Amino acid sequence: MSFKATVLTLFPEMFPGPLGISLAGRALEQGIWSLEARDIRASATDRHRTVDDHPAGGGAGMVLKPDVLAAAIDAAPQEGPRLLMSPRGQPLTQALVRELSAGPGCLIICGRFEGVDERVIEKRGLREVSIGDYVLSGGEPAAIVLLDAIVRLLPGVMGSKASGEEESFEGGLLEHPHYTKPNSWEGVEIPGILLSGDHKAIARWKQEKREALTRERRPDLWRKPESGKI
Repeated sequence: MSFKATVLTLFPEMFPGPLGISLAGRALEQGIWSLEARDIRASATDRHRTVDDHPAGGGAGMVLKPDVLAAAIDAAPQEGPRLLMSPRGQPLTQALVRELSAGPGCLIICGRFEGVDERVIEKRGLREVSIGDYVLSGGEPAAIVLLDAIVRLLPGVMGSKASGEEESFEGGLLEHPHYTKPNSWEGVEIPGILLSGDHKAIARWKQEKREALTRERRPDLWRKPESGKI
């Protein structure tokens, strides 16, 4: 069963974009996942195909109309959860990515302008997701980030299962440092333990580095219960 992603956007030409190359692109060609970008404007009913209006109560910007957006959602294929890319949403984490990648797919709504009418979020059960504490001009780049994170975890996309298990945020820790040949470069040697062939010692070194980097760079992660560290 392939993962089915549907994106609702005012700019369907932005897809697949970078999702059409490298790992995600090959997986798309192989049918491991599918992507359909649907134009929200196609659900507008007036001759000007109006999709937005002024915010009630005043304020800057425009708001996506509830009738138009709801019609676009209702017309879209339903596979998995309905997600709205939003800076006020649930932070995107590796745990959430794994949850979504285990499902049949998802419908992703990309907002524009000032935002989306709150009634659509409530009535259509949209789950808001944020990729960070900043504001973009639209939800499309965020949707691409989300899908890239999901697709790489789908079975058959990465060459080695370990590639998805020994990386940042797995187990609540950042990833350990990496090295490759030449063994000596600009006067710096690869740590000897990595060339020792002692797999248990190498595993201990990697774990120690992951813990040290997490303590130093992401104390917020280090304090989380799931990291196993206090």
